[in-house]
Amino acid sequence: MATRASLLDVYDRLLRSLGPQHWWPADSPFEVMVGAILTQSASWTNVEKAIRNLKDAGALSPEALRRLHQDKLAQTIYPVGYYNSKARKIKALADYLGSRFDDDLDAMTEVDRATLRAELLGVHGIGEETADSILLYAVGTPSFVIDAYTRRVFLRLGLGPESGGYGDYRRLFEDNLEAEPHMFGEYHALIVRHGKYVCRKQPLCRDCCLLDVCPTGRDNLRRPDGGAQG
Repeated sequence: MATRASLLDVYDRLLRSLGPQHWWPADSPFEVMVGAILTQSASWTNVEKAIRNLKDAGALSPEALRRLHQDKLAQTIYPVGYYNSKARKIKALADYLGSRFDDDLDAMTEVDRATLRAELLGVHGIGEETADSILLYAVGTPSFVIDAYTRRVFLRLGLGPESGGYGDYRRLFEDNLEAEPHMFGEYHALIVRHGKYVCRKQPLCRDCCLLDVCPTGRDNLRRPDGGAQG
């Protein structure tokens, strides 16, 4: 099980190696929320295309999205795939923001984290990862985002919780680190960058800034293939 010191050590190593990631790339909190839905099972390149389409259509606001026909919305976000399903999800989000907050996104910061998270999870198409992304990057609430990269990296480091469930990983970070939104956001972004380009399904262990503290990486480098597999 990880300790505060080991989690901070990983963070410091990643930050020194990769530098600040400046996440989430967006012009507004609502753009972050929409992007959190669009990025489900999609590459960020395609998310950017869909966001650009929404901006060009003047549809990147809760009110505009409520007015936009669902079929038209699906066509607009076509680049991300699963566009019909995601159009329904985005519509549901826009409806929630209108009925609950009258589209005043600043009012979301006045709701305690547990209540707001439970409400978001009650919106069609918003699961735990999406809800925590919205809380952290759009609302500025310290809610740690867990994804496949987090599980992979921390299992290989030997720091992951035994059960491996989403809530267990989330508690791992939130129980051991200060509840600081900027740090949580930077840490998640660094994990994604590292998992995408170095700690891949077939990891590049020789290039890893965490090699000194990674038993899986050291074991891989003892293999004949020199760490080509995890």
